[in-house]
Parts: sequence; structure tokens; C-alpha cells
Amino acid sequence: MKAARLHGYHERPSVDEVPEPKVTDPFDVLVRVGAAGLCRTDLHIYEGQWEHLTHPELPFTLGHENAGWVEELGSAVSHIAVGDTVILHPHITCGLCRNCRAGDDMHCVNSKFPGVDGTDGGMADYLLTSARSVVKLDPTLQPADVAALADAGLTAYHAVKNAVPLLYPGTTALVIGAGGLGHIGVQALKALTPSTIIVLDRNQAALDLVSGYGADHTVLADASSAEKILELTDGQGAEVVFDFVAEQGAEALGWNLTRRAGSHFIIGYGGTVNVPAIDIISSERSIVGNLVGSYNDLAELMVLAAQGKVDLHTRTYPLDAVNDAIDDLDAGRLQGRGILVPG
Repeated sequence: MKAARLHGYHERPSVDEVPEPKVTDPFDVLVRVGAAGLCRTDLHIYEGQWEHLTHPELPFTLGHENAGWVEELGSAVSHIAVGDTVILHPHITCGLCRNCRAGDDMHCVNSKFPGVDGTDGGMADYLLTSARSVVKLDPTLQPADVAALADAGLTAYHAVKNAVPLLYPGTTALVIGAGGLGHIGVQALKALTPSTIIVLDRNQAALDLVSGYGADHTVLADASSAEKILELTDGQGAEVVFDFVAEQGAEALGWNLTRRAGSHFIIGYGGTVNVPAIDIISSERSIVGNLVGSYNDLAELMVLAAQGKVDLHTRTYPLDAVNDAIDDLDAGRLQGRGILVPG
């Protein structure tokens, strides 16, 4: 089968012929990949930013946002059938540790992260995963329509869901970054909260897109954007800031636009949050990290997708064009999410 493989850091992935994975464990699920999302994390993996966290053995197959059709099942799998259309939680989890039993799948102490930690991912014709990772899709949903929701959508939804108790009527949510994660975050905010939604981005086309997804105000990033946002919030800032960028100064801007007793949710990464302790104490502002989301979060997000409340803006590429897709993402030419389609 074909697979997009990373052979070395700062080396462009190559599409190689590799053996098809085999079902060997009773809880294994072999999925024929219908679509694999391209994420900025894939660029960070290529740049070696994850090496010190995961120490992957190279080469391995990229792709941690995957959807497709069940091809083969292990003997103990009973909740899905061959031919079912499915989306895959990005982590393969043990189900036995305390975190798994509490529903915090993303904190499983025995997890694997296909496409990230050296475990082969889904930028390939087939992907081997575990029964615990498989969410059966509504018949109205197709893999290419939802694949990137497996991480980008899940991460955005998880952050918004965690903030729901903070976003009661009369509050304001500020979304920094209206790209692949941010445009999903806006839709999740609209579906789950009554808050006023302000979106900040440097790309006018991205702002135009989220205007149709429920943003109440959009602000083009420039030298006066902070002042404009403060004007929209009576000089106080937002109760919750969702930073989907968290680099190139966005992380500092987000903190400065969080009002007293508010919360600064960090979802993107790449930069450094540098806040004096006295600023946190004196204003009782919180900094909240967000990592992917749980299996139940993903199942809930698929309900919203089936209801038409969350729509993924995509551009598709054949698997052989993986480097074209990477170039478009890196250069800012890709609006929404890039989707690689095998075959």
C-alpha cells in the first residue's frame, strides 16, 4: 500500500510502498482510510518539535486525523461491523488506567499516538487502530467531510466545552485565529454557548468565513486590533480568550485581552507564555491548557456535525500530493483544513 512517510527531520515526506498492517490483537480494527487531515502539528513533527516529547523511531507514517471504513475486525470487537463508516480518536488507549476509566482518554498513561509518536498514522491506504478509538459515523457523514474533526475539531470542541460554565449570557468569547481550528471553535461556541463571539485574524478571507459561522464581530489583526477589541468589550477584555495561534505574539496579546477573573485558554502552540506571577494573582486570571479531547467529546462533536451545526471547510489533495498540501499550509494559502485522500 502507499503511505506518506517521514524519514528525517526537515526532510520532505515521501510516498512509499509499505506492507499493509495486519489484525493480530482481538481488539484490533483495520480501517481503509477515506481521508486524512493535514494539521500544523504535522509541520511541527517535520521540524522536529515533537522529538523530545515522543522520541519516535523513523521512518513512520504521518497522519493523526483519520476517517474511513472498517475493513477487518479482531475477534473481540462487537460494536462495529465491516463496512461501517468511522472516524478515529487520535489516541490508541488502554482502557485500564485511572485516566481511561475517568474518561480522560487523552491522558492515558499507556497510549499510542498514530502519526505523531512513531506509530504509523493514517496518511496511507490502511490504518491499524484499536476498538476503543473507533466512532461510528452517521450515514449522512463521509470521511472527507469530517476527518480533520478527529483532532482539530476535537481539540477546539474540547476547549469550548471546558469553557461552557464560564460563558453565560452577557459574556464575551474572543477567538484568536480563524483557521483550521478556529473556524471550528467558532461553530462550537455558537452551538454550546450564548456568549458574544469576537474573532481576530490577520486573514480577511478567514474572517469572512467565520462571519457565516456565527461570529458576532470580526477584527483584522493590525496595530490597532487590541484597541478595537477593548472597545467591543467596554475596555475590559473578554471573559474567555481562546488562543488557537499561541505564537508570534498572539500568546501575549491573548493574555492582555483577558479581563479580570477571566480565563486564557491556550490551544495553539509554538510560542512561550511569559506572565509575571503578580499579574495572575492580582487579577485572578487563569491560564488553561487544552490537549485534544476525549472519546466522548469526539462522539458529541459527530452529533453536531450530523445536525449541520459544525461544518468543516476543506480542500482535498490526493495522497501523492502530500508535499503540495504541506507547502500550501506552511505558506498560508490553505483556508480551513487540508484533506489527503488515498487512492
